[in-house]
Order: sequence, then C-alpha cells, then structure tokens
Amino acid sequence: MLAEIKSGTLIYNRYQIQRLLGQGGFGRTYLALDTQRFEDLCVLKEFVPTNTAEHVLLKSRELFEREAKILYQISHPQIPKFLAWLTEKQRIFIVEEYIEGNTYSQLLRDRLSKQGKPFSETEVIQWLLDLLPVLDYLHQCNIIHRDISLDNVMLSRKLSKPVLIDFGVVKQKVTQILAANSSNALHSVAGSVVGKMGYSPPEQIRMGRCYPCSDLYALGVCAIVLITGKTPRSLQNDSFEWKWRSYANVSDSLTQILEKNLAEKPADRYQSAREVLNLLQSQSLSSSMGVSESRQKVRIFPNPINNNLELPETTPPSKTETQFKSKNITSINPEFLEYCQRELTSFVGPFASFVLEDTLAQNPQITPEQLIEALVEKIPHKQRAQEFRKRIHIPRSR
Repeated sequence: MLAEIKSGTLIYNRYQIQRLLGQGGFGRTYLALDTQRFEDLCVLKEFVPTNTAEHVLLKSRELFEREAKILYQISHPQIPKFLAWLTEKQRIFIVEEYIEGNTYSQLLRDRLSKQGKPFSETEVIQWLLDLLPVLDYLHQCNIIHRDISLDNVMLSRKLSKPVLIDFGVVKQKVTQILAANSSNALHSVAGSVVGKMGYSPPEQIRMGRCYPCSDLYALGVCAIVLITGKTPRSLQNDSFEWKWRSYANVSDSLTQILEKNLAEKPADRYQSAREVLNLLQSQSLSSSMGVSESRQKVRIFPNPINNNLELPETTPPSKTETQFKSKNITSINPEFLEYCQRELTSFVGPFASFVLEDTLAQNPQITPEQLIEALVEKIPHKQRAQEFRKRIHIPRSR
C-alpha cells in the first residue's frame, strides 16, 4: 500500500498537503492549500488501490475520470463542489471544496456529553427538512449518494445548515474495478459494496444494489440515531428489526414517516425524497400553526404562486399570540407570526424573535406580504433569504 503523504508535500505542483483528515478502507483524506487559487483550503481525497497492476490502474483512471465529470456538474450549496480530479504516479485524487464545521456524529457526541440528551424531535424534523431537498436534487440528477451516515453529514459553519459529503458513488467505481480484477469470487461481490453497516439498507449490503429509496433508508437511520442518541446496532434486535421507539418520545406522524423509510423491502418505502419532504412540510406547517389534526384547514397547492393557507376559525392562544396581543403591536394573526418566527429561527437562530418583534414595532400597519419581504431583508445571505421567502405560505385574506 502507498505510504501516507507527508505535510508540506506539493501534489500536482499545486496542492500543498497540510494534514491528514481521515483514513479508511478506500484511502485517505487530506486538508490542502490550493497554491494557484489564493491558497484556499480544499480537500484531497486519495483512493489507494491494493492492486497496482498497470492495466488495473489504467482502467481505474478511465472510469474515475468519467465519474468525476458527472460529479463536477453537481451544483448545490449543501454539497461540496467537486473542483478537479487528478492522478500522480500511482495515486488517484479528487479535489473538493473544504467545508468548515463538524460532522453530526461529532455534534451528537458533544450533545450527549454536555447536555446528557440527544436531539429533539423539532431539531430532527428541521434537519430532515434541510436535507431532503438535497437528496431530491441528487436523485433528479440520477445520482445516488450510497453512503449517508452521521459521519458524512456536516453542519457547515458558513451556511448553518447540514451539508452532504463523501459520495459513495466514487468509492463504488474504484472498488468495482478492483473487484473485477480479483480472482476471488466472494471478494468480487463484497468489494463492490459501498456503504456503512447499520446505516445502509439490506439490498445495498447484501447485493450492492442502490435506489433513491436506499438513500432515504440511510437518512431514516440517521434520524433515529439523532433522536435516541443510540448506535444503529443497539436499535436493532437479533433479527435486525428496528426497535427504536422505546428510546424516544416521538409524535405518531414522524414515527410513521421514519418507520416507512426503514422498511426492509425497497418497495415498502417512500420512493422519492420529494414525497417525504411534502409530508413533513405539511405536518410541520400544521404543527406550527397550533392546529390539531381534527380541526386543521390547511391547503397547500403545488404552484408556488398559489401557496395559500386558510387558517382555522379558532385555535388555543399561544405564547406568541399572548406576546403580540399584550403589546398591541400588529393586527396580523398571531398564529401566523408564530409560524414566521419558527421558520425564521432556522435561518437566523435565536435572534428570530427579536428581529420579528422589531420589524413589527417599526411597521405596525404592515401586511403579511410586506412582513415576509421585510424579514427577507434581515437574512444576510441572499440565497438563504430566497429559501426563506419560498418556504413561507401567506394566509389567505378573508
């Protein structure tokens, strides 16, 4: 096996190795400086083949280049940009954008260590709402991630959102090449399997097959690990059936979604990220309005222009309702204000309540439409501001 690259080494006469970030069965990951791009930090992923025969390396490079071109076309703020692929002697690299932040496996360990409890249902729902559009984008591009786990999702300090890293599709291509050149039939089958035990679905681990719902299965495992604080293995019995509900107090609606995503047979799961996203958005909207299932009158239309919301005739007074009524700040429905505050929190953090109250105090006669535009101006990143505008559903005038 090729030796680890030392700090200070210049790769391809451009990328200066800073330090080793990680090492696994497929190779190593390095933090590097791009000396030809203002010394920006980037990530070099090195794939280290165990078979260094010339014809194997040649085939590896051909398929690797083909796959790298597909990955290069990916353009999403929550996916690290694939910047380049290169070979140097017997080494094969992919160059990616560097994401500053922590993985969710690290965040969960910190949470359990410092607070003694895992993530809440509200946090996990928001986490899913942030990641499902990313999966929907990938699947629309006919790309399956194949290696979703809490180690491969990072909380970006720049975006304050989860970012999907370390695509298994690259690993799969490399291992398929090596397995195809193996004289051992069992090694040939096992070598083409990419994924993480406990997170990857049965069809992937047993047969190396992947579908969009395979990513949804892995995402579901991530969710129950975040919400229980337990390892995937400890949430399964000896028959590999999921037994996680006793470790978390979760609403029936979220439980049903997670249980369906965790179904053993691919056909029994949701078949698209968009389907799950629509369900969660609908339930999250109902919850944020403080409306019970028996009394809710929510209508959401697929056309963004017609995203109308009819509020219920009566709902129990909420904390936000009492807050704004007592101060007589605005005539806007307090439940809609609570909904806005909740959504704004995911974009600006705990300052959301202050931003909302200050905006209303300065504009007491503001309409819901004007309020949304005013809040959009308070979000510093233009792209995230647009995401906030799209997410909000304006109540229908009576």
